[in-house]
Amino acid sequence: MSTCSHECGCGQSQGPQEESLRIGLTYDLREDYLAKGWSEQDVAEFDRADTIDAIDSAITARGHVVDRIGGADELMQRLVQGDRWDLVFNVCEGTRGVGREALVPTLLDHAGIPYSCANPLTCVTTLDKPTTKRILRDNGLPTPSFVVVNDIADIDTNTVTFPAFAKLAREGSSKGIDEDCLVRTPEELRRVCARLLRSFAPPVLVESYLPGREVTVGIVGTGGDAHVVGVLEFDIENGAEVYSYDTKERCEDLVTYRLASDDYATRAAELALEAYRALDCSDAGRVDIRADALGNPSVIEINCLPGLHPSHSDLPIMASLAGWSYDALIGRILTSALTRSGSAAPTDAIVACAS
Repeated sequence: MSTCSHECGCGQSQGPQEESLRIGLTYDLREDYLAKGWSEQDVAEFDRADTIDAIDSAITARGHVVDRIGGADELMQRLVQGDRWDLVFNVCEGTRGVGREALVPTLLDHAGIPYSCANPLTCVTTLDKPTTKRILRDNGLPTPSFVVVNDIADIDTNTVTFPAFAKLAREGSSKGIDEDCLVRTPEELRRVCARLLRSFAPPVLVESYLPGREVTVGIVGTGGDAHVVGVLEFDIENGAEVYSYDTKERCEDLVTYRLASDDYATRAAELALEAYRALDCSDAGRVDIRADALGNPSVIEINCLPGLHPSHSDLPIMASLAGWSYDALIGRILTSALTRSGSAAPTDAIVACAS
């Protein structure tokens, strides 16, 4: 295992700081959209104000100047005004359509401004779970069999293996997910799909349910320099099988987290890295893995814009359990983005110091 050369709080030697740069920060705030009448579940993927405060503080601590831009509308206005940045730290989810996560990266590409995390193509393909699964399958990586439901009639024209799991094909943060999403009969499937199609935009993804261990793997870096932060496993209060929207929102009270380090965790980490690279993710991401009945890991989905709340989001939680400070995690993401853009000299690859 390589020696850590970054600020992960492990006591090892640290790499050089970047020179002071002007860093833009793009984001969607929950409170802004709640004020417009959006529901709590509608804004589930958006950031809390304290997340933006924490990211700002972590970047500022590295000697950079942070300019809080806001969402895509604000970014467009600033670009038209002629504003530019050395790099934009992007956590903007967007609001509409399959290209919502890709809008900010596309605008920045057009303006010639580098940014953190995924490019537009990766944003679009990872947001659409069926497309992600097809790319994984084409790369020979395991993912559960699935059907796509745009209309209830699609259930009758596709073969579904039960038990199955139904979820929104283009949403994250467990939006729309509850205990009923684990279905065992065609009648249960029709009922859940009808609810999801009525309450949210189609399509619905229906996967063969995998009964084994579920973990999420955090990754930082890009390409050959991408490394696993940790393999996070969790227990839900009362032994619930489904990591629902409600559970996710109240995770501090309902979920116990731990890092896995056994053989299964090693296999899950290796698979996650392959999937991360196959989808061309950059700087940071999360890969959700679940085991089949034989204990073999399979990719459930990929998040190319991982949540970064210091105590509520999975990537910072696993980083903390692995001995990284929050500032070190944000710094590593930033350094990866700066290195890709040519704004910083390449540094030694970082690896988790507590694995």
